[in-house]
Amino acid sequence: MDSELIARLRRDLPEGRVLTDPAVTAGYAHDEAEWAPHGSPVAVVRPRTAEEVQHVVRACLDHAVPVVTRGAGTGLSGGANAMDGAVVLSTEAMNAIKDIDPLERLAVVEPGVVNDDLRTACAGHGLWYPPDPASAPWSTIGGNVATNAGGLCCVKYGVTRDYVLGLQFVTGTGELVRVGRRTAKGVAGYDLTSLLVGSEGTLGVITEVTLRLRPRRAPEHTVAGHFASVVDAGRAVTAVAAAGVTPSALELIDRYCLEAVDAWKQMGLSTEADVVLLGRTDAPGRAGDEEAETMRRCFEEAGATWAARSTDPQEADALFEARRLAYPALERLGPVLTEDVCVPKSAVPEMLGRIHAIAERHGTLIANIAHAGDGNLHPLLITPPGDEPARVRAQAAFHDIIAEALALGGTVTGEHGVGLLKRDGLRAEVGPEVMALNRAVKDALDPRGLLNPGKVLGPRAPLGTRY
Repeated sequence: MDSELIARLRRDLPEGRVLTDPAVTAGYAHDEAEWAPHGSPVAVVRPRTAEEVQHVVRACLDHAVPVVTRGAGTGLSGGANAMDGAVVLSTEAMNAIKDIDPLERLAVVEPGVVNDDLRTACAGHGLWYPPDPASAPWSTIGGNVATNAGGLCCVKYGVTRDYVLGLQFVTGTGELVRVGRRTAKGVAGYDLTSLLVGSEGTLGVITEVTLRLRPRRAPEHTVAGHFASVVDAGRAVTAVAAAGVTPSALELIDRYCLEAVDAWKQMGLSTEADVVLLGRTDAPGRAGDEEAETMRRCFEEAGATWAARSTDPQEADALFEARRLAYPALERLGPVLTEDVCVPKSAVPEMLGRIHAIAERHGTLIANIAHAGDGNLHPLLITPPGDEPARVRAQAAFHDIIAEALALGGTVTGEHGVGLLKRDGLRAEVGPEVMALNRAVKDALDPRGLLNPGKVLGPRAPLGTRY
């Protein structure tokens, strides 16, 4: 059956779209989620048009072969991981920015457009696309939509869902449809656009995205604080929120991350603090000055050993660059299992304290970076290469962090998605009744379970007898 499917795909699609060399397809078999299981795809298809995507889905339907959609592969939950015998549909070649409309403040893009490339193109029109995951230089808009990605500025400006006006996608039955709008307002029918955002390729294959844009914002003021512990830094986060300030970024980096970045890039940051809290405000004029001063004061009152407003834009940018470099720097030390829990802002100090206790209880090195301003914490569990007992302890710590986040009224994922790693956590968070509602939606849009089976909701009846 594999040979029949491959022959059909090669007949229906232009030359070069279908890849079957195992040495090539292996590079498309999984995302960046450490320890998430994956199999070997039977083929990788790289369509260039929505109609070509439709051909792929219909061919796979006829041959009962699962379709796993993949963007840049920068995900951290296993959501783009292939299973044996699946077709991986890569949207990397669908990378056109079709339209940027300065009057309506929107952009129309294909899913393979890289986040930073879109932001650069928008800047040329005096516009700004806010969602900025740390992977923005590499991750694609399609993948950002699939996981409802956030980023550093989402504390003030929201996540990807807040900017998706409309979508074109191929359903699990092979239909090419449009949902959403280009107008500023619209409430016609159910909000199927928002339903697709964050669905991780389980409800449809996105072929075009219409995005809301904002005017280019004012220059930011940066405030930095050094703290003796993550708990003290967490108290500063709560203090900023209590003071009524909504920063444009409020990021936490602990000593482990600083040392890893220093070892890699020699930035000299780890000699100055155990924990660094970085705040920014983009309020214009005097309001920006006042918000920056309020943040600085909140840092001091929460126990900062040093806090100051930055007067050097290059220095400020270097600090935020260190924040973005933290994850790849830690990967140099060994396998990194990445958490993505989110708790209420009032619970940030307590959650950081519980993470520290979990690390000690399991004998696991846990570094911390965080979009602290909105309670989205990224504990990074690091194990020595090849150390299986350490891996087992880290996985136990991973599950304990999820349980503690839920106990504090949080959620198992703020922006990375459920994928494979958080399926048990999702069930614990929403309960059986809501899981049944989710399954009903999946069955309605993908009745044969063709699209990314096993992800998010977990296994269901197999698509075909071979699976």
